[in-house]
Amino acid sequence: MSSEMMNTKEVAQYLGIHEKQVYALIKAKRIPSTRLTGKWIFPKNLIDDWIISNAKTGIGQARQKSRKISGSLLASGSNDPVLDVLLTCTRHYHPELYIFTANTGSSEGLKALNLRYTDIAWSHLFDPQTNEYNIPFLATYLPNIKPVVANLFHRELGLLASRKNPLSLKGIKDIARKGIRFINRQKGSGTRVLLDYHLKKLGITGSKVSGYEKEVYTHLEVGLSILSGEADVGIATIAVAHLLGLHFIPITQESFDMVLDQSTFFEKSVQSFIGVIHSKEFQTRIAKMGGYDFKDAGKILFSQQ
Repeated sequence: MSSEMMNTKEVAQYLGIHEKQVYALIKAKRIPSTRLTGKWIFPKNLIDDWIISNAKTGIGQARQKSRKISGSLLASGSNDPVLDVLLTCTRHYHPELYIFTANTGSSEGLKALNLRYTDIAWSHLFDPQTNEYNIPFLATYLPNIKPVVANLFHRELGLLASRKNPLSLKGIKDIARKGIRFINRQKGSGTRVLLDYHLKKLGITGSKVSGYEKEVYTHLEVGLSILSGEADVGIATIAVAHLLGLHFIPITQESFDMVLDQSTFFEKSVQSFIGVIHSKEFQTRIAKMGGYDFKDAGKILFSQQ
């Protein structure tokens, strides 16, 4: 079967659901599909579009619901285990403040912000031409708002492998070695953008990487895929490596930022959230993870005039 077409079993694996649920979606006419010679087939590009469309619909619905809760904000974009800890600490210090977040990847988070589906976008998009994060993408992704970019933290991103690195992986070029099973992040995520940049730099195409098409949506899922033996290597933060006891091979230190409209940035809820980053409780909980730098936390990196 063509790599661009999937059968029911393949689309079930791609979506991470049971095959019976695929048939239920077909019956309800909720998934793009067609019947050919008595079998259901699914064009992969249409499935990808369908996933993105449903994610945006979900964000829109969540926004409507969140607006019913006083002091609530909706965020979407990239993810990080430290961000989860930060949100928990924020609720401790400010129980009246709710921040609902969706893991859509950096690019989709910025697109959702531009459409005002979300209040905040978490992003770490790298631009190889300027060696900057996020700011070079504002004109493309955020033409409808006046954006502010504020840093949350700098973090180490690298390859994750099994404990003691039994396959002796040293860098990105090794993921193309024969027999190495890679687990990828979804298109549009900052991690995927960084990977593709390095592969292009090394002259390696995705087709040379076993598992390039196998995607997950969070750093933790990358780590769990390796821990469970489903994959040999993937790219994630050092926090996931420490949490799961995996081997970590550094690639880069990147800027993880929050992007939002100027009118939202100066809201009390956002300023309270930024303040929590400097709290003793948060700093104590994060200190043991290592690989995170908060020297620029809360610093405005860009504000459109």
